[in-house]
Amino acid sequence: MQKLTEALARTFRGVAFDLDGTLVNSGLDFTAIRRDLGFPATVGVLEHMATLTDEHQRAKAQEVLHRHEMAGADRATWMPGAESLLKALNDAGVPMAILTRNSRAAVRATCKTLDIPVGRILTREDCAPKPSPEGLLRIARHFDLPVERMLYVGDFIDDLTAARRAGMAGCLYRTERNRRLAPEARFVIDHFKELRVLLK
Repeated sequence: MQKLTEALARTFRGVAFDLDGTLVNSGLDFTAIRRDLGFPATVGVLEHMATLTDEHQRAKAQEVLHRHEMAGADRATWMPGAESLLKALNDAGVPMAILTRNSRAAVRATCKTLDIPVGRILTREDCAPKPSPEGLLRIARHFDLPVERMLYVGDFIDDLTAARRAGMAGCLYRTERNRRLAPEARFVIDHFKELRVLLK
C-alpha cells in the first residue's frame, strides 16, 4: 500500500472509478436494505438475491432494492474533490470509466442529478458484478489499454478484489469507515486532489 506519486502515475493511461461511496455519496444504508429484504448480514445483497429460486420472491426483492437505489440517486452528492477531478481528467482526454454494482436505472438517475462527465459506464446489467473482474477487463479492452496501465479507484473490498483479479492496480478511497482495507490496496488516497498526478 502506497501513495500515488507523480513517478508512479506515469504508469497509468486510464482510470476507472466505483460510483457510490467513491465518486458520490448516495447515503445507501445496506443494513436497512438487508433488513427490508430480510437478507442475512454476512452475504452481499446481489449474491443472496441470485440464490432466490422463487420468481415472485426475487421480483419483490428487486423492487425493494430498486426503491432504495433510486432514492439514493435522487439525494446523491459529490464526494469532496471528485467533480473537479473528473472535469480535469475529461478536459485532458484521460480515458475514464465507471464500474458499479448499481442498476442501470439508478446510475442514469445519478448521472442526471450530478451531470457526471463519464461516457463509459458499466452496471450490474452489463457484466458480472464485482468482485468479478469482468467489468474491468471489458473497460480495458474498450480503451485498448493493457490492464496494468489502468487504475481502479473504489471504497470497498469488492473494488479492490476485482482490480486484483483483473491484474489492475487497485486504489482505495480511504474514509473513516474503510481504513481497515488499506493493506488490501496497492494505492491509497484520502482526497481526490491526490489523483491530479494523473494529469502530468
